[in-house]
Amino acid sequence: MQLSLAGRTALITGGSKGLGLATAEAFAAAGAAVAVVARDAATLEAAAGAIRAKAPQARVAAVAADITTAEGCKSAFEASVAALGPIDILVNNAGQAAGGPFLSGSDAAWQADFDLKVFAHVRLCRLALPAMRERRWGRIINVLATAAKAAPAGSLPTAAARAAGMAITKALAKEFAPDGVLVNALLVGIIESDQWMRAFPGETERAAFMAQQGKSIPVGRVGRAEEFASAALFLASEAASYISGVAINVDGGASPNV
Repeated sequence: MQLSLAGRTALITGGSKGLGLATAEAFAAAGAAVAVVARDAATLEAAAGAIRAKAPQARVAAVAADITTAEGCKSAFEASVAALGPIDILVNNAGQAAGGPFLSGSDAAWQADFDLKVFAHVRLCRLALPAMRERRWGRIINVLATAAKAAPAGSLPTAAARAAGMAITKALAKEFAPDGVLVNALLVGIIESDQWMRAFPGETERAAFMAQQGKSIPVGRVGRAEEFASAALFLASEAASYISGVAINVDGGASPNV
């Protein structure tokens, strides 16, 4: 099945590395114009170059912004629209795991996690939805984690933020489906991406960790960023035109919850 996003414009937060960059590359290869949003301008420019290398015809905008604030969300959205036109597809991807012993977690750590993983989603959805509703077509994909469904010990505050993201996904799906806007979530398990490269900078150490993790996953290995991007591409395309309000695990069958 050939999935096309020709004529569509996507905004992807956390788009300079890892899952966000893989998604941007997949969307651009499928014909979409893509705005990638992150904080570091130099990393963004490198990401934009990587996207263009794989999809030379693509229109790509690198947007530097801090989406942990209302002003940053507004700036990122307006810059993306100015560069590429109205946003058809919003991928709320920015964020990484933050967890540890509950009793050592500070209010500041919880607030920072919710600013990035909950309030940024809310603010960007609020900015994107009016025009999507007016055009009667839109896709919102919230990138969460399997901890949203099955939270292990030591997974707070991220598990709580991701669970909130799942509730936001389902509520928006119910409200905006009549307007042609489909809202879904992808729940990430262990996927080899930039997050793990930062945690294990040594290639040998990282390979050993990934091999060990793969033993506990039913498919027998960890995931690849390109596999996540394929799931996002499907949800963004017309092929998923009857899917809304779902939270799909992308975890190789590892999660104990459906």
